[in-house]
Amino acid sequence: MKNLGEPCVLENRVCTECGECDLCDLDPTKQCDNCCQCINAPEGDFAEIEIDDILLNTEDPKVVSRSNRNSNKYKIKS
Repeated sequence: MKNLGEPCVLENRVCTECGECDLCDLDPTKQCDNCCQCINAPEGDFAEIEIDDILLNTEDPKVVSRSNRNSNKYKIKS
């Protein structure tokens, strides 16, 4: 369950700690225990996951200097 004030994972609102996101999809009277019975077994050689949204990182990435790539940090004893 999300924390109060965070975005709700099911509805377009703020989390109210209702607990609906922790309920089992097959038995709504039961809390989800990650049994995975709600996941359909693939009929072929692979399973597929439907992607409904992609979140992009909008923060500026750290700039990493790679100009010292060939420099040796360690000296070899002769």
